[in-house]
Amino acid sequence: MECDSYQDFWTPHMCLGIPMQIKQIDGFTALCEAKGVQREVSLFMLQEEPVAVNDFIVVHTGYAIQKISAQEAQAAWEIYDQMLAVDQV
Repeated sequence: MECDSYQDFWTPHMCLGIPMQIKQIDGFTALCEAKGVQREVSLFMLQEEPVAVNDFIVVHTGYAIQKISAQEAQAAWEIYDQMLAVDQV
């Protein structure tokens, strides 16, 4: 879950960076996917880091904030899946 507003900041949950895979790039905007969900993401904050289609990035509030490996993305999703499973009990 991402924090999308000032009000979200004060609700009792934390903001997470979401690992996503880049599917398309158009300038500083990328179409990214995670768990079957696609989002447009700004690459503006990664201007110094070369990124390409199929790379994995961490997305927070619509911005790519870090390039990561496929293994790091998978490990993060395993933890997120465990957190979601506990939350549903």
